[in-house]
Amino acid sequence: MKKLLSAKNISHSFEYELFKHISLELFEGESLAIIGASGSGKSTLLHILSTLLTPKEGEVELFSKPIKDLSSKELAQLKRSDLGLIFQAHYLFKGFSAYENLEVAAMLSKESIDETLLKRLDIEKVIQQKVTELSGGQQQRVSIARVLTKQPRIIFADEPTGNLDKATAHNVMQLLFEYIDSKRAAMVLVTHDEELAFMCQKVYKVENRALVQVK
Repeated sequence: MKKLLSAKNISHSFEYELFKHISLELFEGESLAIIGASGSGKSTLLHILSTLLTPKEGEVELFSKPIKDLSSKELAQLKRSDLGLIFQAHYLFKGFSAYENLEVAAMLSKESIDETLLKRLDIEKVIQQKVTELSGGQQQRVSIARVLTKQPRIIFADEPTGNLDKATAHNVMQLLFEYIDSKRAAMVLVTHDEELAFMCQKVYKVENRALVQVK
């Protein structure tokens, strides 16, 4: 299996030390979940792995290239084409329709919009509505559709089902797993929902400033 991500001796702190000397690897076709108490640093770790934050110590490699060695242009291209970020706060373009949000992603990544994906996420009937007219759960699913439209090689998901009911959350997770398997992609999931976390192949817990594998 091809290694897509490698983190070596990652340490980070704000007013206090969050974690130190954390290392992990992610391979194609793999799903990895990170759990931990509120404030343990699991979202911060995700931000470091996804290039949104620079660690105080340590190094992250994506697709065998150290992030610190990439130019700003190379990093922007990597984010546009190969990384997909799903957050509970969905960051959709408010003045656009749901479909226009997907069109932007499709245009930037030079991919096409998959109508089957809209049906799987149960948003095909509201896709022409303005984002502001949608419920929180519908906006969340549009956000997930926007990320999958890019066809990223790695999905970074921080509480991606936080606005969804349990049945819908499980359907979304199944869709993400199918995507990973069919595209030889990978996913790093951060969640407080341990039931969802243990659907992943590997589960890590941030505790006592360390990363402990629990599955």
